[in-house]
Amino acid sequence: MHFEVFLLWMGLAGLFVGSFLNVVIYRYPLEEVTVSNPRRSRCPKCEHSLGWYENIPLVSWTIQLGRCRHCQVRIPWRYPLVEGLTSGLWVAAAFAAGSSEEWALAMVWAVVLSGLVVATFVDFDCLEIPDSVSIGGMLAGPLLSALVPALHGGSWLAVRLSEGSSQVTSMGAFTASIAGLVLGWSILAGIGWLGARAFGKEAMGFGDVKLLAAGGAFVGPGGVALALMAASVLASVAGVLNIARFYYLIRSRARRRGVPKPVRKALHVARIVGRYIPFGPYLAVGIGIALLYWNDVISWLL
Repeated sequence: MHFEVFLLWMGLAGLFVGSFLNVVIYRYPLEEVTVSNPRRSRCPKCEHSLGWYENIPLVSWTIQLGRCRHCQVRIPWRYPLVEGLTSGLWVAAAFAAGSSEEWALAMVWAVVLSGLVVATFVDFDCLEIPDSVSIGGMLAGPLLSALVPALHGGSWLAVRLSEGSSQVTSMGAFTASIAGLVLGWSILAGIGWLGARAFGKEAMGFGDVKLLAAGGAFVGPGGVALALMAASVLASVAGVLNIARFYYLIRSRARRRGVPKPVRKALHVARIVGRYIPFGPYLAVGIGIALLYWNDVISWLL
């Protein structure tokens, strides 16, 4: 298969996978509803079951101008965003693999990235990371690493354990996967324990611990360090912007009421309210960077 055809196929497949991920994200917090029940998607307002022509990724949302054809309620922008994002990530996975002959590597990367998309949007909505993503990744990571050793082609540990072979061996990749899982779990669990002892309250969600452990199973111990560093930087920037947003809202509201709040007091309130953000989405970005661009980042740093 020509590489361009492979990229096109991955992009189209990613669109339909993204449509399925929307179902998972939407139904996750709902009681008495599962991914498979009801079988067909329906409008959350009028509960009309959608036909196939109303469920074509990106196309249906665009043609219908972002509204349900029956009750005209707005369809959230998240639906086309998830579909387009997933398609782009599947193409990125294929492109990073570099050849259609590396289809197995590209597919594993694409599936992992899809799980990270689910973790990101569910965490934003529910401040919770599904165990099906985190624990599922922890179980699948070592197995897939043994089946597709190229997952750890850039891992120093896997390469060292595969000395004498022209490529990373299954045992080398499996060992690197286990090491990454244990390190990912240990780092965040340790930070959470120290934070709880220092501040007397939970400093790290257990879902984040499991997510980094799952990611570590696919990126190895070196990738865990890169993922955590990238996630920390991104979360710090997001936290500062969130505090600035709340500061602006507090000051604007006070001005409208005619009782301007002092700058210092407004900033104090904004810091209290704005510093609480989910860490999972930023961990997901960090894991994605380590997954696809580990070698590029290391080369740039060195």
